[in-house]
Amino acid sequence: MNVTFLLNGEAVEVDTPPTQTLLDWLRETRGLTGTKEGCNEGDCGACSVMITDERGARSLNACILFMPQLHGKAVRTVEGIAAPDGTLHPVQQAMIDNHGSQCGFCTPGFVVSMATAHLNGRTDHDDVLAGNLCRCTGYAPIIRAAITSQSAPVPDHMHDAPAPLHLGQKTQIPVPETSDELANWYMSHPDATLIAGATDVGLWVTKNFADLGDVAFLNRCTDLQQIDDAGDSLRIGAAVTMTDVLAAVRDLHPSYAEMIRRYGSDQVRNAATIGGNIANGSPIGDNPPALIAMGATLHLRRGDTCRDMPIEDFFVEYGKQDRQAGEFVEGVSIPKSAPSLRCYKLSKRFDQDISAVCGCFNITVAKGKITNARIAFGGMAGTPKRAALSEAALIGRPWSFETIDAACEKLPEDFQPMSDMRASAAYRMDAAQGQLRRYFDDISGVETDVLGVNA
Repeated sequence: MNVTFLLNGEAVEVDTPPTQTLLDWLRETRGLTGTKEGCNEGDCGACSVMITDERGARSLNACILFMPQLHGKAVRTVEGIAAPDGTLHPVQQAMIDNHGSQCGFCTPGFVVSMATAHLNGRTDHDDVLAGNLCRCTGYAPIIRAAITSQSAPVPDHMHDAPAPLHLGQKTQIPVPETSDELANWYMSHPDATLIAGATDVGLWVTKNFADLGDVAFLNRCTDLQQIDDAGDSLRIGAAVTMTDVLAAVRDLHPSYAEMIRRYGSDQVRNAATIGGNIANGSPIGDNPPALIAMGATLHLRRGDTCRDMPIEDFFVEYGKQDRQAGEFVEGVSIPKSAPSLRCYKLSKRFDQDISAVCGCFNITVAKGKITNARIAFGGMAGTPKRAALSEAALIGRPWSFETIDAACEKLPEDFQPMSDMRASAAYRMDAAQGQLRRYFDDISGVETDVLGVNA
């Protein structure tokens, strides 16, 4: 497959296998070895690169970024951060001045992430760098470098524009530009792998060395990248990144937004899509429990046939979703108002870590009685799942701690969690019950931490 893009300001055209990663191509073909391979799964940030397209500049992990995803974009690696005449970028100079590097292995990724944030005027350095891990220096001098450089002017060479380029004649891999094109192709290739952000699929290749067979890249399906205001709800296209979801829900659903801010990293959220997160059906994904608690509606499409369903009905059992051959997730609709929604993510690390338990709660109270309850958990079963018996124990009962306590006693009937490296079954159950009790305190005005999100 031929793809064309700008690399550190230079137009390149590459004939590439569809699942070759940018990291491998940079290091093995171009000899640009500043971009490092650390975890090779999108966790450590040593491979961070800056990607610019019509949506602006953002940092991404090159290790799980497939070459066809770069078509028509601009790529800047650590070798392109300094000016062409060798003048260091302000963040590079600040890293030197603040002793922000020791072994140097992680430094290129930090520099790229910092330079991207510098270009975008971001000063939330802890969030920006949560996806860049350092094993020897410690983060204090790196954060000092970011703060020191944040007010410096952006060098002229950092203002990349998307590459006005066209797919080469050797293209054989589908890159549909509309959901109509995708639907037609997928009907005749129902066993194909659909690739949007590749934050999950990328690991199938880098870790499992999987041959994906037929693939289609969705990064040019612009109609799947839209967020539409439908009055009382937002319809979010399947290919909308979690970064854009976060921006859309920040004011509407602050607890949900805070949870999104913590899962993945800036690099992952910039690539991961809401549709991919739903479609993979992970029982430990943080997003589905929140969508279930909100009462979200999932939109599926197969050819010209569309169908809608409550999102909780999509998850049938572990590894199985209610999706027909040739059918794909087209989008999801969420209510614009859910003032009682709270999302509690419990993980060993605050940022960029898999939850031991993620609990999301949305309980409606009228005149002192509970009239509706939606409670969903991730990490407690083989799928993201509602706590049906616990909900039933709440409906029609007074809003009181005694009522909540009685519902907690029903949770062991709703879930039989497993033990693994993240938590034991007993710990998960205790945590889930604790989250429900915490929800009562949170909604009742008992002081908890910011937005009621666990550390």
